[in-house]
Amino acid sequence: MKLFTKKSATCLAISTLSALSTGAFANKAPTIEEILVTAELRDTNLLKQASSVSVYTLADIEKQNATHLEQILHNAPNVNFASGASRGRFIQIRGIGERSEFVEPVNFSVGVLVDGIDFTGISTTVTTLDIDQVEILRGPQGTVYGANALAGLINVKTQSVTDEFSGNVKTTLAEYDTRNIEGVVNLPISDNLGVRVALQKNESDGYIDNTFLNREDTQNIDETVARGTFSWQPNEQLDLDLVLFYADADNGYDSFSLDNGRETQTDDPGHDRQETFATSLTSTWHLANGQQLISSVSRADSNIEYGFDEDWTFVGFCDGLACDEANTGFQLEYSSFDNFIRDNENTAIDVRWLSDEGSFTWLAGVYYRDQQVDLRRVYTFLDNDFLTEYETENTAVYGEISFALNEKLTLTTGARIEQRDADYADNDGVVLDADESDWGGKIALEYNLNDNHFIYGLVSRGFKFGGFNPNNTLEPEQREFDSEELLNYEIGSKGSWFNGRLQSQVSVFYQDREDVQLSATNVVCTDGMDQPCTFSDFVDNATAGNSLGLEAQLNFALNDNISVYSSLGLLESEFEDYVSFSHVDANPEQNIGVDLDGHDLPQAPNYTFTVGTNIQLTNDLNLDVQVQGKDDFFFSNDHEFKADGYELLNMRLEYAAADWEFAVWGRNITDVDYEVRGFGTFSNDPRDFFSEVELYTQLGEPRVLGVSASYQF
Repeated sequence: MKLFTKKSATCLAISTLSALSTGAFANKAPTIEEILVTAELRDTNLLKQASSVSVYTLADIEKQNATHLEQILHNAPNVNFASGASRGRFIQIRGIGERSEFVEPVNFSVGVLVDGIDFTGISTTVTTLDIDQVEILRGPQGTVYGANALAGLINVKTQSVTDEFSGNVKTTLAEYDTRNIEGVVNLPISDNLGVRVALQKNESDGYIDNTFLNREDTQNIDETVARGTFSWQPNEQLDLDLVLFYADADNGYDSFSLDNGRETQTDDPGHDRQETFATSLTSTWHLANGQQLISSVSRADSNIEYGFDEDWTFVGFCDGLACDEANTGFQLEYSSFDNFIRDNENTAIDVRWLSDEGSFTWLAGVYYRDQQVDLRRVYTFLDNDFLTEYETENTAVYGEISFALNEKLTLTTGARIEQRDADYADNDGVVLDADESDWGGKIALEYNLNDNHFIYGLVSRGFKFGGFNPNNTLEPEQREFDSEELLNYEIGSKGSWFNGRLQSQVSVFYQDREDVQLSATNVVCTDGMDQPCTFSDFVDNATAGNSLGLEAQLNFALNDNISVYSSLGLLESEFEDYVSFSHVDANPEQNIGVDLDGHDLPQAPNYTFTVGTNIQLTNDLNLDVQVQGKDDFFFSNDHEFKADGYELLNMRLEYAAADWEFAVWGRNITDVDYEVRGFGTFSNDPRDFFSEVELYTQLGEPRVLGVSASYQF
């Protein structure tokens, strides 16, 4: 009895496709082998997947020397992210997704899974350690993942255990005192038992100079990640896979200043910390007639602490300036720190029974999730810490059937019914609860033109449950918000041409949203000037919204040594019949809001693109050059400030000799300043007496040049 045979074959297929991406064709005509998307209900060939999906393999990750998920997201069409922390963990797909998390319990629109473990909302620790591939599924995944994937899903799959002793060690040195070291060991213990252990340490001073403290590391990165994967086949019918995961991120957070840029003046820099213990156990029973019973149990416990210097300055900042107390007659400047401490416990169970491949296939499953989030807010201007408890319990049943109408045409339909109980309580005496249910599903018509060309039409429905706004400054009618529904209409074509040298994926979609959940801001100003305005986020519902767009990806091997790759996302998205009373131009006291009907959604650039080429200069020397770009986009629906569009140039020159590999690389080589978060509903500057609404931005990664070396054994 041999273990890992099927997994090894899959890894080989993925490696072959990676060879196409990198241009390493070993003196023979390149062909595209099968690559599997594992995030769906059953593993599916990427070129036969009836939805818009991007898959990034190990070779793609190495092109950027990426160490974190946020760096990979730059590649994907119609995908964006907002930072406001040490990492860009707030993700948007097709203009849908959250931008921050403070006091309010957040229902996220983009799900994140790592080896079947739910990292939605806690992806600060999702690094590239021993990753096999990253799958980005765009559009609602209402059948597969229900309420957690209204906009889409990001599925991270790490390397599987193989039946050979192997491993690798990699180290990286780069500017800003950036250091990375990781190691992997794959150890077969017997013919049916193996283990894979991976460790990673990421460190960097970050890209901020704190001129008041005379420090260059107040936005530092300090991340430790460890993973153990165990695969056991006790008999021919049963496979068991156990994943043990630990991560500790102790990152700094000191991104904003009154004058913007990369220089801050805080006297109490913030932090962005997360410690996560997680595990998953997946069992696969191979039943009669090719059927399978797959069960997965996972749990993730995370302790998260996120805090920042709210005034962005130091005590005495106004000394000698117009805002000095000696000139104004009262204390104008302020000093405060806001700290959010969360305990997040998430347990999920998923059991599915599926048939063998054939002209008629079926699948049925049940799902259960229990999540408990306890928050402690420690804030300078609160008399007592603010404490909340938020628990949700989700149960669902789902199923999918697929049958061939003829030799070329296949109809696939799936549905999911999900029910949620939610309970909220805080030490202000607020107690809220909700019990609701909703459904998602899809109908897809798939047509095989021939063995190499595939077209599809898809209608899918997604949903996101409602929730609570605990802020006691809100009006009673703002304390709860409604669930959101989305209908996605999509047509697409996938295929390969020229004997496998060209691979293409193209899709066009239209999305219709009802009761759009969006982030708004409640601003409260005092009559005097002894304190600035305070602001707090809450969730509101717009009447509707829609999005129209295109997603295209092309890989083309020009010859045995040169390949080009590209992706393009086009997006037009807007609100329908929405009047915002939290917009900076609104006047809620006179019941006058700002009409945002037809206004673009936030974090939704009209275009995103990647274009690159890979050149095998010699048998040992490889060059990759790529440009990534985004159009400008609104930061928020609360104001009219925009992030500027940008293009980033990345390069990597790699030399491989025997078991060694050396690389010189650069990200953002032209040193473009681009924004990854922006606030524009308030003034935080005592120099103008807190009188002018201004834009404050956090900048993304500047030019970083580095070298790396790896050894495989």
